[in-house]
Amino acid sequence: MEMLNCKGVRFSLVGISATRTKKLIKVGSQSQRFCRAMTITCCEYSPDPASKSHERYQQQPQNVDLPELHPKNKKKPFAVPIKKMLQASRQNRRLAQMRIEKPLEPPKNGLLLPELVPVAYEVLDNWKLLIRGLSELLNVVSVYGCRKCPQVHVGPVGHEIQDCYGSGSQHRNSHHSWVRGTINDVLIPIESYHLFDPFGRRVKHDTRFDFHRIPAIVELCIQAGVNLPQYPSRRRTAPVRMIGKKVIDRGGVVEEPKPHRSEDCVSLLAELDTLSNQQGQSPAPSNVKEHAEMTLKAYCNVREGVRKLMRKYSVKACGYCSEVHVGPWGHNVKLCGAFKHQWRDGKHGWQDAVVDEVIPPNYVWHVPDPAGPPLISSLRSFYGKAPAVVELCVQAGAEIPVEYIPMMRTDIVIPDSKEVRRAA
Repeated sequence: MEMLNCKGVRFSLVGISATRTKKLIKVGSQSQRFCRAMTITCCEYSPDPASKSHERYQQQPQNVDLPELHPKNKKKPFAVPIKKMLQASRQNRRLAQMRIEKPLEPPKNGLLLPELVPVAYEVLDNWKLLIRGLSELLNVVSVYGCRKCPQVHVGPVGHEIQDCYGSGSQHRNSHHSWVRGTINDVLIPIESYHLFDPFGRRVKHDTRFDFHRIPAIVELCIQAGVNLPQYPSRRRTAPVRMIGKKVIDRGGVVEEPKPHRSEDCVSLLAELDTLSNQQGQSPAPSNVKEHAEMTLKAYCNVREGVRKLMRKYSVKACGYCSEVHVGPWGHNVKLCGAFKHQWRDGKHGWQDAVVDEVIPPNYVWHVPDPAGPPLISSLRSFYGKAPAVVELCVQAGAEIPVEYIPMMRTDIVIPDSKEVRRAA
């Protein structure tokens, strides 16, 4: 006998009689003879149309929530599982006790990976294109930043969502105090110390002013093979040798050459840093839509290229604050003022970094209609969010990338403020 339920699962019952074991079961005043039967249930699964639609929704969801904000009174989660870290640490300790040299592969041994050198140049070129494109699009699309909290809004006017937690917010009913923003509000600058030799002397607290601070993406590209005369870097021909955590051979000490300073160098430095590309210095583009699409493509290429480089090259991030260091180990500068910094004497808690720490997405509210009314608090559950760079380029005319459509909730119809209670 077969039965088919509504979810597409077919059951079949098979009865096997056992004549040797018979029991007399009395029910009321009547007696009936039953033979104990052994029942086997077979289950067969057939695909259901509802399950197919669920799989289709998982591939192309209608809306996706943003990643949860990390609390400031806790350390960030590790990028690598703790079990793998402990396993690698035990293996290194075992090799160090036996005085066996640690096996290192490029670029962990100081040598370059030839296949990643073109990727580094491509990332740097897209980084220049991204900075130049954003500085020009800021003359077309307005950007606002709150004076009391770090929130940013992209649109013709600031939104009216009451989510400000800065100083004096209780007197303003959590409304933001908007001022005109710059490129640093859209693309958050993350800087790192430039090292001539990443395996050389470490940056200490007393010697921190002897090293230049440059964007972390630029420092990553330099260590991956990009040659810039302004920021020289040591290119090794012999690998670094280590036993445990101790470097036994770093190829000697090489004196750091003085950087070249010329007009071309100054102009190149201006292209790499967002501080010198403020609003109003670059003219507005002639074809805004084409320029926005080119800028958005450069942003996606930068993130993808940084992800490829970080799979091989070491980038460290503080588990408590936003400090980033490019190199095999972090620096010793005591400037961490985050949670329980007194217990660490101001030192950073270094761990492996992720892409969002090197180039933060800086999520902002998505404005469905820039010409419509401003966003209000009662409809905030229907609004989507997107990185500030993506929102700026989309409002300038670029097409929304596929990976950001669920996050921006473009398929959701925003009800009227009077219909909020009736909406599901």
